[in-house]
Amino acid sequence: MTTNQPKIIVLDDDPTGSQTVHSCLLLMRWDIATLRLALSDEVPVFFILTNTRAVTPEQAETITREVCQNLKVAIAAEEIADFLVVSRSDSTLRGHYPIETDAIEEELGSFDAHFLTPAFFEGGRVTIDSIHYLLINGVKTPVSQTEFARDSVFGYSHSYLPDYVAEKTKGRIPATAVTRFTLADIRQGVRSRLLNLVDNQCVVVDGETQADFDRLAEDILSTAAIGKRFLFRSAASLITSLAQLGSQPTPPEEMARYKPTQEPGVFIVGSHVRKTTQQLETLLQESGVAGIEVDVTRLRDFPDRRNDLLSEILQSVNRAFARGQTPVVYTSRQELSFTNVRERLDFGGMVSALLMDVVKGLPQQLGFLVSKGGITSNDVLSEGLNLTTARLLGQIIPGCSIVRTPADHPNFPNLPVVLFPGNVGEVDSLVEVWHCLRNS
Repeated sequence: MTTNQPKIIVLDDDPTGSQTVHSCLLLMRWDIATLRLALSDEVPVFFILTNTRAVTPEQAETITREVCQNLKVAIAAEEIADFLVVSRSDSTLRGHYPIETDAIEEELGSFDAHFLTPAFFEGGRVTIDSIHYLLINGVKTPVSQTEFARDSVFGYSHSYLPDYVAEKTKGRIPATAVTRFTLADIRQGVRSRLLNLVDNQCVVVDGETQADFDRLAEDILSTAAIGKRFLFRSAASLITSLAQLGSQPTPPEEMARYKPTQEPGVFIVGSHVRKTTQQLETLLQESGVAGIEVDVTRLRDFPDRRNDLLSEILQSVNRAFARGQTPVVYTSRQELSFTNVRERLDFGGMVSALLMDVVKGLPQQLGFLVSKGGITSNDVLSEGLNLTTARLLGQIIPGCSIVRTPADHPNFPNLPVVLFPGNVGEVDSLVEVWHCLRNS
């Protein structure tokens, strides 16, 4: 950790943005007292889990403003002089941009620049010549040609980041007004250019390796130390370089030692991206697991019978658990159609509420919990487990964080919880996590 390290405040639209760091606090609440607790923590970075990707643009703006207004009071109370703000969002460019960064600027500004740094190396995402790519089977694919660009809520048409900015800001920031930091720029140093940024200038940033962001972070931290104020719209990899935490205390292969019991764990799978479905299919082939499908069409067509569906799911979980199997509760994979975005988001909320009632009803002696999907993971922590804060242990596999519930949790004390993003890992990664946690 550097001396005079600024506090790094991350507003995370789900809890998976902490997937490259360790030891820090995750906040599921943002009242002033909780924010002051995090600001006074010895670890230089903390995450506020806003879950804004699960709500409407209007709700996302309201939440972001509320967080920032409380932050302003907490920062003053703790007399924090130097801080950086990161608006962490899904690294395939989905999310409420520029709504969230605009709200942060208005409430906590003024910033000299806001940076788009979407490269996420653990997830196979790089930015070269201002074009954001996803590595698919080793092939660099412009993200506008992937399933993520066709997202019905957060879709986009451009992989070239200046054009993406122009598209998302509806021309308010034209592509020609966007500053570009290329790989060559970063590798030779951008300190002088950082010093010249003013008036919340939009900057898009290349990144091919973690070393690129390490070099960039050096220049950012040195200029922030002399008064430059920066805001980031970022994936998780830049946070690694800014926080400078080093290696996590507990190696991934030893995470099973945190299990409170030798009983099976439970998987909750909500994500619907292709990679999740492939990983789920691989896990369900294992003889020691029991797949329990949640037919979400029943929830849509017969909402008054919701509690019957919940009861059936929990009975199946308990039967599997009694046989010594690992229950895998997963939502049905078919894509449902809705008349508008609000209807889709509302139904997503209904599905999540059902899954959280499943979490609340799980056997209290379970050994671990794995949550698959960003929004699902957020809801598991804040609603299913009703946590205010959680301390991050580290990663169990690259890109997958693991936290532990507090010792005084009323239902699941000292329970290790894996936060597994939808589009992270290989086909057998869910199996890998299962083997790691059950073999203690």
